Amino acid sequence: MTKKTLILIATTGSAVLLLGAWGFQYIGGFAPCKMCIWQRYPHGMAIVLGVLAFTFPGIRPLPLLGALAAATTAGVGFYHAGVEQGWWEGPSTCTSGDIGGLSAEELMNQIMSAPLARCDEIPWEMFGISMAGWNGLFSAGLVLVWIAAWRVR
Repeated sequence: MTKKTLILIATTGSAVLLLGAWGFQYIGGFAPCKMCIWQRYPHGMAIVLGVLAFTFPGIRPLPLLGALAAATTAGVGFYHAGVEQGWWEGPSTCTSGDIGGLSAEELMNQIMSAPLARCDEIPWEMFGISMAGWNGLFSAGLVLVWIAAWRVR
């Protein structure tokens, strides 16, 4: 494959994943949690880098930067999936946390400041893999496409 084809595939992949996230949010009614939002920024950066790399193919590091953006969203996606599965704790501002030992006032404050969507709940899954897990898997694949684009002369 040509360098431009690989860049187009990687850029389109991030665009499809970002559009899918917005579709789940605005059409499906799934409110994103904090970590869901974190996964979107690197896709946006990968799209910008892809447009630049497609337009200016002589700028050699752009595909590597695209790979870094895809690796970032893959890492956040895998981390988020682990939080959803209870393998490790997520940010305290995004998960239920321990309520043992809280006074009634502290509990009420925690309830009132709770996020709209929690990072430790799985709102949708397919084949036992959550949206965050799918983002991690597909984004890891995009890393490989970006690296292939970088390697092509």
